[in-house]
Amino acid sequence: MGWQKTFSLPELSKGCHVITDDVVNQISDGIKDVKVGMLFLFIQHSSAALSISEKFDQDVPADMEMALDAIVPETLQWRRTHSGKDESVAPTKATLVGSTVSVPIKDGSLNLGSWQDVYLLEFIHTPQTRNVVATVLS
Repeated sequence: MGWQKTFSLPELSKGCHVITDDVVNQISDGIKDVKVGMLFLFIQHSSAALSISEKFDQDVPADMEMALDAIVPETLQWRRTHSGKDESVAPTKATLVGSTVSVPIKDGSLNLGSWQDVYLLEFIHTPQTRNVVATVLS
């Protein structure tokens, strides 16, 4: 069986944001009866990404943002600059991180590890609303 829903995340600016609760609130109807299955999340944008990372240490989001800024700095000689430097760097960061995450479902709940959360990595400074497609297969 399959279930799918497209939903919007709250407007967020550049940074690494925990969105696990937002995701669970949006997909609870689709996973409540799933004993064993998979959730696939796909972000419909090329300037943001999805990831799964640690939730225990509150410095993790800032560290992730700092590392990505060091790997792909806005100060490179970007050719596409008509929309701003963050619009130039964003697709490269999004490509490196990825547009999809998959999470096992067990007994109607996300089967994340004890210290894991789902993150939106937003690469644009101006707050953006992002759409995510959630697909559940069981």
